[in-house]
Amino acid sequence: MAFSSRRGGSWAQSTLPSSNPKSKVSRKGRKRTLVKDFIFANFFTIGLLFSLLLFLLILIRFGVPKPITTHFRARSSRIRKPINRKPLLSGTNNNNTLFGSIVDITTKDLYDKIQFLDVDGGAWKQGWSVTYRGNEWDNEKLKVFVVPHSHNDPGWKLTVEEYYDRQSRHILDTIVQTLTKDSRRKFIWEEMSYLERWWRDASDEMKESFINLVKSGQLEIVGGGWVMNDEANSHYFAIIEQVAEGNMWLNDTIGFVPKNSWAIDPFGYSSTMAYLLRRMGFDNMLIQRTHYELKKDLAWHKNLEYIWRQSWDAEETTDIFVHMMPFYSYDIPHTCGPEPAICCQFDFARMQGFVYEQCPWGQYPEETTQENVQERAIKLLDQYRKKSTLYRTNTLLVPLGDDFRYINVEEAEAQFRNYQMLFDYINSNPSLNAEAKFGTLEDYFLTLREEAERINYSSPGEFGSGLVEGFPSLSGDFFTYADRQQDYWSGYYVSRPFFKAVDRVLEQTLRATEMMVALVLGFCRRSHCEKLGTGFSYKLTAARRNLALFQHHDGVTGTAKDHVVMDYGTRMHTSLLDLQIFMSKASEALLGIRYDKLEQSPSQYEPVIVRSKYDAQPLHKVISIREGSYQSVAIFNPLEQTREEVVMVVVDSPDITVVDSNWTCVQSQISPELQYHNSKIFTGRHRAYWEVSVPAMGLGTYYISKGFTECEKARPAKLKIFPKSSSVACPTPYSCVKVEADVAEIENQHQKLTFDVKNGLLQKIISKNSVSGIVNEEIGMYSSTGGAYLFKPNGEAQPFIEEGGQLLISEGPLIQEVYSYPRTAWEKSPISHSTRLYSGEGTVQGFAIEKEYHVELLGHDFNDKELIVRYKTDIDNKKIFYSDLNGFQMSRRETYDKIPLQGNYYPMPALAFIQGPNGQRFSVHSRQSLGVASLKNGWLEIMLDRRLVRDDGRGLGQGVMDNRVMNVVFHITMEASVSPISNLASTPFPYSPSLLSHRVGSHLNYPLHAFISKKSQDMSVKPPPRFFSPLDTPLPCDLHIVNFKVPKPLKFLQQPPEGPRFALILHRRHFDSSYCRKGRTQCTNVADEPVNLFSMFKNLTVSKAKATSLNLLHEDPEVMGFTEQVGGDLSQKGHVAISPMEIQAYKFDLWPQP
Repeated sequence: MAFSSRRGGSWAQSTLPSSNPKSKVSRKGRKRTLVKDFIFANFFTIGLLFSLLLFLLILIRFGVPKPITTHFRARSSRIRKPINRKPLLSGTNNNNTLFGSIVDITTKDLYDKIQFLDVDGGAWKQGWSVTYRGNEWDNEKLKVFVVPHSHNDPGWKLTVEEYYDRQSRHILDTIVQTLTKDSRRKFIWEEMSYLERWWRDASDEMKESFINLVKSGQLEIVGGGWVMNDEANSHYFAIIEQVAEGNMWLNDTIGFVPKNSWAIDPFGYSSTMAYLLRRMGFDNMLIQRTHYELKKDLAWHKNLEYIWRQSWDAEETTDIFVHMMPFYSYDIPHTCGPEPAICCQFDFARMQGFVYEQCPWGQYPEETTQENVQERAIKLLDQYRKKSTLYRTNTLLVPLGDDFRYINVEEAEAQFRNYQMLFDYINSNPSLNAEAKFGTLEDYFLTLREEAERINYSSPGEFGSGLVEGFPSLSGDFFTYADRQQDYWSGYYVSRPFFKAVDRVLEQTLRATEMMVALVLGFCRRSHCEKLGTGFSYKLTAARRNLALFQHHDGVTGTAKDHVVMDYGTRMHTSLLDLQIFMSKASEALLGIRYDKLEQSPSQYEPVIVRSKYDAQPLHKVISIREGSYQSVAIFNPLEQTREEVVMVVVDSPDITVVDSNWTCVQSQISPELQYHNSKIFTGRHRAYWEVSVPAMGLGTYYISKGFTECEKARPAKLKIFPKSSSVACPTPYSCVKVEADVAEIENQHQKLTFDVKNGLLQKIISKNSVSGIVNEEIGMYSSTGGAYLFKPNGEAQPFIEEGGQLLISEGPLIQEVYSYPRTAWEKSPISHSTRLYSGEGTVQGFAIEKEYHVELLGHDFNDKELIVRYKTDIDNKKIFYSDLNGFQMSRRETYDKIPLQGNYYPMPALAFIQGPNGQRFSVHSRQSLGVASLKNGWLEIMLDRRLVRDDGRGLGQGVMDNRVMNVVFHITMEASVSPISNLASTPFPYSPSLLSHRVGSHLNYPLHAFISKKSQDMSVKPPPRFFSPLDTPLPCDLHIVNFKVPKPLKFLQQPPEGPRFALILHRRHFDSSYCRKGRTQCTNVADEPVNLFSMFKNLTVSKAKATSLNLLHEDPEVMGFTEQVGGDLSQKGHVAISPMEIQAYKFDLWPQP
């Protein structure tokens, strides 16, 4: 269908009326007649004066308007300041949602209006037949930037090292060799993991050439993260770390800081990424893999370039410019224009003699010569023009590359040589009104912004943005991605869930270690402490990079070959062991146990939880204590508030007593250690529980003793055994009772849970002081034909739990647990589970229900099966639910009948909840990323694991069959609103978690780290009280420390220092204040008032404090999107003021107070 002109129309009609109205002259007096006669006689003069006055008023109010078109150059300012408005948000915001953002487009609106009919568009199969009139470029010529690139996956079908050796090193060599030959040639590079590896091997001459190419603008580093991270499963901590790791290496090595992001291959896009990039100083983004129907709608309305704004942002400080590629893929056939059969003819690496497959459309590229250049150039320009009609400006971006392209000089020369000849023809013919050349992203965005400064491309009534005018503003995210037909990429939300869990364990262990490195270097100014911190630099850097590597969009997604997954897993496992060893030693230093030779000698402590190999389940180390002795347990709290919760260790004897570091008795409980087995339920060991209190970011010490008579021994749990489990022998020293009942119950101070004894599944949650509800737990399976990427169910999931499984209840003063090994059609059930309630009057733990699912989706019986748990509540949620984006913010989700089941599944990195009109809310917190849906009213369904035989045709070449035994842990809360809420269906904004929900999620995702002494001590030797409390006071309950670190520990002792050596990243969480404001826990304050950074740490002086970007490389607030200095009155008074939702970073130094 032909497009109408994009450049505005002619002035079609006058502003004056087409005809004069008839006048009726009054007969009531001469004076009135004279006035009327005067007005009619001087009508034109009066009208002119009135028009002039109106024009002046408009000018004063709106400023000088832009011309419709002009050939004058833009003014020197490249970036316009965002509109500076008074903030609409505050810590005392009583709204359920974060209102504030006004935008032109939301992704919800797009989903509401699009019919998802997949109409065949012809040559552009997912679009339409694109045409143009030919005069669109008469006043503003078409400016084409062809951007050569090579997409290098750090692991996919080969490991990162295999790819480097076989391809990436040669590609980087080729780039340097071919670009230095001709200054007109350009290139972009994204992945620092490969560049850093190449840098270690490159000669000094090659390094110098590379730096010169970057400085000259021929070579641009885009994104500059360690990898091009996934945006569905990655947690925002890991995203910040991976981008910062790459950006800081790049700045230190080459002196370049990226400002343009290039993300062509993640499978869907998160608004969290846009926010983080803006706060890192990025100006522009490019994305590719979004739902083809959304692309079509955006292209039709020329909205493929837009300003991405956070839905909660009232001030437009999060605005970032986005270019969305319009077609199916980022390869050359799908980037020059809408007709891939023609574009493929201009992929000159597909000519005979090269290794790439021939064009599948039957028309092949040919060498450009003087004889054919006119015909070829006109054909290529036709595609450029057609593509240009999908965008507002006459500046066009055309990527030129694919996976692992430009592998040798011959290939690169074929592309550069042929395209340059085509460009020369186009540029030498003014009648074509076009200019084409090689460019970088920076070239493109600079030219586009310059054109947008000169020409007004705004649509009537468009809000747009003060950042770059002429483009619509948009909020929302781009999940779930579909590339064609009904192929929705929701399978990768769950593929390889074992390693998704390891990812988060490494993340929280790295975060805790970063804190301990900073605390050791900040508090312990002894030479041995400094050596411990700085000496760990290489392993700390390796851990940062191994976590960063796994954020790659074929890593944490679970979409790599089996041996590549093994490589990722081994790297993470190695780093986990290194981090735990350091934390063990750091605990000794911070507790004042010893300082000498910490960096050389083994630690006196070892972690309580250990992993024997990269794909093994974590196990609790069994503690064996001889009579008359004790073993110490050091516990580190990585959170910013004091923590009170029940902890557990495994002991080989039930006769134990627990005391704190003052040797005060602590109530304790023992329960038999259970294992998920259909007959051998008890291991013969025991779980010892007690409640600890550990300072914020501090350490506490407890002693487990045997034979300490001054305190009561741990109290044994009482066991209830249900009929099918009657053959189970009662373990010593526990009392057992056999129960005949249809319903089983456990309870604590806050809630009671009821279970159906027949199938061992949860039925109801009965709150003792608020809301109660039906929660019919159901476990089922999909039959599927999908693969690593795609979820393609054959119908709905079918429940498979039968009556008559094992059911056991353990009851004690600190914890009550329901253990269920269900009966199924298979001899060995693919799932068994436990439900736990912990005691605690005002503790976070006491309000949460812990669900642990033990998953063993192993063997041929479960081929092409996908395992789910479903909670069927009585909440009237209208099939609307909320799931998190990267653990940072919530997104509103709605189940649409017009798209298939698999398209209604969404990523769930950490949290999902449903809510009813009465305010009743059911939340499920996860410690690993999974997939979630609400397919029927009141349902919340979460996928746990998947086992697929087939490849799903997206290049991997295998299914997902390497399932591991694993435990999935949820913390569930049921809450009641204390104030009315608006209609769910009419509220487009996402609700925020409650303060309790935020705290439950933090406790689950950032657990206490426990270390046990390797040797027992005699009871007669009692050490002094040992604890470490670094903060002057705990931080407000809505203020979260994302990270506290020493970015460059190896340079910590450098004199004079490069600058501030410590970095602190804070996130102020927004919470739904219609729910209990203090989170029903021991919460003393929230961050309504500024926090004083100068007095945050005990006995330490903070100096050189300054706000910085999230990649720690910018200090100018305007670069990060702010219109004024961030962080409050920081430099003079140390005040840190953060608006809800914002993440802010600070650099400073710490010195012991005199």
